[in-house]
Amino acid sequence: MAREELDEVLRYASQFLAELPERPVGWTAGVEELRAALGGPLPEDPQPPAEVIRRLIKAADAGIVGTTSPRYFGFVIGGSTPSSLAADWLTSLWDQNAGLFVGGPAASVVEEVAGKWLVDMLGLPSNSSFGLVSGGQMANFTGLAAARHHVLARAGWDVETRGLQGAPVVRVIVGAERHSTIDRSLRFLGLGTENLRLLEADEQGRMRVDLLEAALGEYDGPTIVCAQAGNVNTGSFDPLRPICEISRRQNAWVHVDGAIGLWVAASEEFRHSTDGLELADSWAADAHKLLNVSYDSGIVFCAHPESHQAAMGVRAAYLIHSDTNERDSMDWNPEFSRRARGFALYAAMRALGRSGIVEIVERCGACARRFKEHLSAAPRVEVLNDVVLNQVLVRFLAPDGDHDARTRAIVKGVQDEGTCWLSGSEWHGMAVMRISVSNWQTTAGDVDRSVEAILRVAQAH
Repeated sequence: MAREELDEVLRYASQFLAELPERPVGWTAGVEELRAALGGPLPEDPQPPAEVIRRLIKAADAGIVGTTSPRYFGFVIGGSTPSSLAADWLTSLWDQNAGLFVGGPAASVVEEVAGKWLVDMLGLPSNSSFGLVSGGQMANFTGLAAARHHVLARAGWDVETRGLQGAPVVRVIVGAERHSTIDRSLRFLGLGTENLRLLEADEQGRMRVDLLEAALGEYDGPTIVCAQAGNVNTGSFDPLRPICEISRRQNAWVHVDGAIGLWVAASEEFRHSTDGLELADSWAADAHKLLNVSYDSGIVFCAHPESHQAAMGVRAAYLIHSDTNERDSMDWNPEFSRRARGFALYAAMRALGRSGIVEIVERCGACARRFKEHLSAAPRVEVLNDVVLNQVLVRFLAPDGDHDARTRAIVKGVQDEGTCWLSGSEWHGMAVMRISVSNWQTTAGDVDRSVEAILRVAQAH
């Protein structure tokens, strides 16, 4: 039963992983080629499952991006450590519904253990609640949902029963370079973006904390402040301690978007960047970034478990809810039934241990600095940001002055060349190459090989 299909997948997986170090990092098939290979009418009759798998592998392979490659530097996408990959396969095999304890007791407990490990490793308040969600977007959404409940309840308004019609205005203070998932979360929560109070960012994208106290003083109603641990372009960290201290004096909730940077709290080398992290009220992280856990693996933490559960919890007569000694994950995230994400997270952390996690974070930081060192030494190449973690912003100067066009052309050329894959972005009105070092396998050799490819393409433009 399913043995032949699984054997096909295992054979392909072994070949894929063996070839990964030399496999082109980008995809090699265009959209029309993929549509032709994968499309056509739905078969009228059942097909042999093993043949379906063989055909799927053959048709899709050329459209698979090597995101697990040590030379993938796009979009802050980490890879999958061997233990998280294997545990993810087990997750599909066991196929537990992780919404309720009774749907998968082991899934519930493994999530509970992994969450407590994370709270301890990151130095968050020991009583913090947590939930496993699909990614950074839903981690921000869930943290801000808890914030919305908390600040409105303090104002005497029960948003879960009364909704937002007639509710006090909730104002949200954000840095000008916050991640777009913050705005999207506010849209999902019915708070909208019109009530955003934008604070200027400094030259590295950090919130200007000298403007925060005055902004908080403009309104004495329910207020949420969104800080950032890891700017999406520069990797910079907002000054968390002063943000939290000033916000506390004004009874504002502080949410930290730490999808990229929360992991540095485990590292003695980088921990200074998160000074004051524990003073916030909620935090968002994404374990598929520097922790290198298989998709999907977002995490939300909250220093106010009662507000977290009030915003997310649900009850229904037909469900068998846990008692006080058991954990129903649907009380801590916006999903009802869901995949048992905790197995891959647990396996990754247990296999790496605290020191292994720190080693990945610090090696990614060292590789990013190596990119900066080598690229900034080349002619007509500028590194624009202070490399404080894993992000490197590069600009290529053109003799005719059209630096944007040359930079975009080089980004596209590198993507097509295949040695590595990285993305372009716009920062402070300039086109830039954006290098994100996030993979557990990336070494100095991968950096050097990628730099050679980048400069080779640059010479042709």
